[in-house]
Amino acid sequence: ACLTADIVLSTLQNVVDGLVVYPKVIERRINAELPFMATENIIMTMVKKGGDRQECHEQIRVLSHQAAHVVKAEGGDNDLIERIRRNPYFEPIWDELDQLLDPKTFIGRAPEQVDKFIEHHVKPALAPYADIIKNKTKTELNV
Repeated sequence: ACLTADIVLSTLQNVVDGLVVYPKVIERRINAELPFMATENIIMTMVKKGGDRQECHEQIRVLSHQAAHVVKAEGGDNDLIERIRRNPYFEPIWDELDQLLDPKTFIGRAPEQVDKFIEHHVKPALAPYADIIKNKTKTELNV
C-alpha cells in the first residue's frame, strides 16, 4: 500500500509540475456554458421587472433548446445570449445581460472557503514537512 501511494503521489507530482494553465481556453469554456447557467438569473430579473415567471421560463426553455441544438448538432458556438438579445420579450433586461453573465457572480463564497481551508487545514498539515518541501527534489516516472 505504501509503495502504491508513493507511485501515485509521484505520478501526480509529475503531472502537476508540467501543468500549464491557459486562461483564454478556460474563459472560452466558461463563456460556452455560462449562458445556460445564467438562465435562472435572467428569469428572476425579468420577474423583478414585472414579467410572468411561467411565460419567461417558457421563452428561456425554447431559446435554450435552440441554442443547445446549435452547439450539439451543428458544432457551433452557444448563441443563447444573442437569441435573448433579439427576442423582444426580453427587452426590459437587455441592458443588464452583461451584468447577469459576469462569471464572478456564480462563484459564491468559494474564494473565502478555499482560503479558510488552506489556512486551517492544509498549512497545519504541511507544517511538519516544511524543510522537505523547501528542499524539494524532482521525482521522475519512466514508463
